[in-house]
Amino acid sequence: MTTPSDDAPLDRRLALLLALAMFVLVVDTSFMNVSISAVVEDLGTTVSGVQSAIALEALVSAAFILIGSKVGDLVGRKRAYVLGLLAYATGAVAMMLSQSLTTVIIFWSIIGGLGASLLLPSMQSLIHGNFIGRAQVRVYALVGASASIAAAVGPLLGGFITTYLSWRVAFGLEALIIVGVLSGIKLVKDVPYTGDRSIDLVGAGLSALAMGGIVLGILVWQEGGEAVGALIALGAIALLALVRWLLHRKRAHKPVLLDPDLFRLPLFRIGVTQQMLQQITLGSAMITLPIFLQMVLEYDAMAAGLSLAPLSLSMFALALLAGKRSGRRRPADIVLAGFGLVVVGVIVLIPIVPRATSGWYLVLPLVIVGSGLGLLVSQLNNYTLSPIDEERVSEAAGVNSAGGSFGLSFGLAFAGGILLAALSLGFTNQSDASTVLSADEKSQVSTALEDDAELMSNTRLTEVLAGQPQDVQDEIIRINTEVRPRALQLALLLPLLVGVAGLINGFRMRRLPDPQPNAAAEGAAFG
Repeated sequence: MTTPSDDAPLDRRLALLLALAMFVLVVDTSFMNVSISAVVEDLGTTVSGVQSAIALEALVSAAFILIGSKVGDLVGRKRAYVLGLLAYATGAVAMMLSQSLTTVIIFWSIIGGLGASLLLPSMQSLIHGNFIGRAQVRVYALVGASASIAAAVGPLLGGFITTYLSWRVAFGLEALIIVGVLSGIKLVKDVPYTGDRSIDLVGAGLSALAMGGIVLGILVWQEGGEAVGALIALGAIALLALVRWLLHRKRAHKPVLLDPDLFRLPLFRIGVTQQMLQQITLGSAMITLPIFLQMVLEYDAMAAGLSLAPLSLSMFALALLAGKRSGRRRPADIVLAGFGLVVVGVIVLIPIVPRATSGWYLVLPLVIVGSGLGLLVSQLNNYTLSPIDEERVSEAAGVNSAGGSFGLSFGLAFAGGILLAALSLGFTNQSDASTVLSADEKSQVSTALEDDAELMSNTRLTEVLAGQPQDVQDEIIRINTEVRPRALQLALLLPLLVGVAGLINGFRMRRLPDPQPNAAAEGAAFG
């Protein structure tokens, strides 16, 4: 393989194709978030079911991304890149044709999640191997910008297509973009792996159990399943076992899934933690707000996308602005300001929710939260990977991506679970305390909530209650109207508490030395 020189011209077509691959990776979940109500109605399923599918996709990606990085080393980075794209295309085509939630879970959540776990680390290695010097930095910037653009326009694009065409069309366009990316695969030069090719099977298994157990337990709890505590405990035990296993293998000079010495680096350790907290905040916001907009305000996908635009567009704008002015202020100060804005925005949002009769009420707090997230996006990847040498950057980027993916899936699952559990509990408590409803009617309400709590919009309730006495209809509508905003307020406590944790860590970051920027760190900015 020929090695490009430092002053080699940028292959614009290859750079564009890599950026398009990253665009699909990020925009995919945005499409699903703003299409929740349409997917629920079309497939005859529930909001919690679709929400679980969204969280499961992020969970699978997080659970297998470290393994996916090793698979790329063994089978070839280019081949792993192609397999990742094909897995994503499989999920997109399945979404076009699916007739049940089971199909979505198998093909979009599981196969698509596995595709992401292959695609992210292999893309990292391929950019390193196909570009060098200034061209490499420019491609990293382009791919990172593509991710930001996807996050910004995804809700708007998905909302428009879902409202005026079909949510299936949106995923069909994804598949077409992937076909276009694969059409230029000959432009990609493979990057051979020269390190140890031994496989740490035990470490791989423990990493999947550790990352998957906790979030899977939350998903089971959300769906009303059993053995929730056992699943969460399994994840925690597996995490402890993974740490001990890696340390043992390292002392014995045997191959390890990842080098535990990475966590001896203060910048890397606190950077990964902040990355995870940022993604928990983003995940919790991007699942609770679409549910509120579509199920409480009864917005269609287009209106929901427009209502979320202040969050995504301000996040995109601040990420670009802070990135261009990097170096003028300490990264720790910018991260501290980012989490501070997140906390302020959520604090402003919580009392507004019960009074919000349209998405306009949410504009200011969403701009504040989005600006905070944009500041975090602009700094955390470079900060985390700055102390890592070139030989270990792919491994470190995999850990960074795993932490982010785990945080995203945890935020999606936990915040959504809090929202739906609070809705069901509040509705049951108020109906039990009602002096209007009879004992039989209270029992019917409880049964209906067990089957379909999250679909209880006022419009849906009016249809369900047709034929009931008017006072019964009015009482149930009153309870529903009061309970739903309170449930969202409880769910918003998660990003608030996580933001406070990020603030505390931000003060710790200020006591550490500033990172030294390097191309490797910039290269993982999309992780």
